Amino acid sequence: MAVQDARQGMDTQGVHEGGCTCGDCPHGVREGHRRAVAAFLRRRDEFAAGQGLPAAVAHSASASRQWVSEELTQRAEAVAGRGRAQGEAWLARLWLRTVYVVWGAVLALLLGEALTAGGGWSGARTAALAAALVVAGVLTAASWFHRARGGALAPVIGEDNRMSTSRTVAACWVLFVGYAVLLLAARLAAASDHAERDALISGLGLAHGAGVVTVLAVVCGIAVLVRRVVGLRIQAQRLQKLPAHRPRAADLLTDDSGRGAFTDIQYVAISAVALLFAAVRLARRPDQLPDLPWGLGVVVLISAATYLAGKYAEGGRPVVLSVVRAREPGDLDGPIRTGDDIEIRGAGFVPPGAHSADRLSRMVVRIGNVDVHVPLVPVTGGFRNPTDTVLTVPVPVEVEPGAVEVQVVTAAGVASNRCIVQVTE
Repeated sequence: MAVQDARQGMDTQGVHEGGCTCGDCPHGVREGHRRAVAAFLRRRDEFAAGQGLPAAVAHSASASRQWVSEELTQRAEAVAGRGRAQGEAWLARLWLRTVYVVWGAVLALLLGEALTAGGGWSGARTAALAAALVVAGVLTAASWFHRARGGALAPVIGEDNRMSTSRTVAACWVLFVGYAVLLLAARLAAASDHAERDALISGLGLAHGAGVVTVLAVVCGIAVLVRRVVGLRIQAQRLQKLPAHRPRAADLLTDDSGRGAFTDIQYVAISAVALLFAAVRLARRPDQLPDLPWGLGVVVLISAATYLAGKYAEGGRPVVLSVVRAREPGDLDGPIRTGDDIEIRGAGFVPPGAHSADRLSRMVVRIGNVDVHVPLVPVTGGFRNPTDTVLTVPVPVEVEPGAVEVQVVTAAGVASNRCIVQVTE
């Protein structure tokens, strides 16, 4: 549906060449989105400079502000539609790239074994290559069945269409432990000596793999628990979350707004170091599960606990601290009347990832029984209204004089606390 919506209004002239924006080819979707974003930014900056206003509304500040907000909202919706179309087209192409990466890793393993086989080719090298082929085959099949959702990366893409840090870390450990077990199974199948078979079976015991098994259990539990925690916090309106147009590798290290997140970075970094150490141990001792030292295992557990605590601590509901009458330079002080602008001061009005114009335009201020959409006020390079801490909206004439409750509803659908103000005639 997003692709079909994005195609409406596109230039569908002729051939799919360098400047194609038709939406029928991957390049056209990407180029159309890029041009739409550039056109929107130019138009926003023109409005910020006071250009492009029709004469019918130029004489009135409130009318021109409303017209500019509606115009930018419509253009932002068109840009968002193209962004969703580009995201779907990108996901549809991603599965083939994941297949290339998987088989490239198998080829790298083959070359590494060939270059390091100074003492001759061994059965352990054959078993390692056979296990890699099995894993690659399974990932290729999974990529095909989930080709519309990113191929092999589909299980680690969260409900918000972002790469999940907890799922990615857990998936890496699952793949590694699965590969290690397949390696031992291949060696066991090829072993002819009874003593060698007993040694391989004992290599699967907890005496050798207790550290790896513990880390695997913890990271998998963290992945499940984080999903539960995030879901409950969203339902309880303690966390504001908006979907992304498409997943990115940077999602593993950043929060929803694209800023680097300490808890995510340390979890990925420490897990990557521990995985590398375990891979080296497996290469040195391919007859047993990697004996991950308990010191390193505890470090991974502390990192996982820090990541989970960060998930409990992030986010929050929007909070209205005060509502005052907005005063232009030269205006006289006075009470709030219908038709006046009010300034709502607080925190958390713009959720992470909601800084695009199409999502800013979804913010609503509920004044009594009237829902007022927050107008977009452009400035060069961004918007002056709304912001994360201040909103400015007019008081409509439908609001009855007297004590009135003011409440903010963000783009994520989360409602703030209520603040009572006095509206006079």
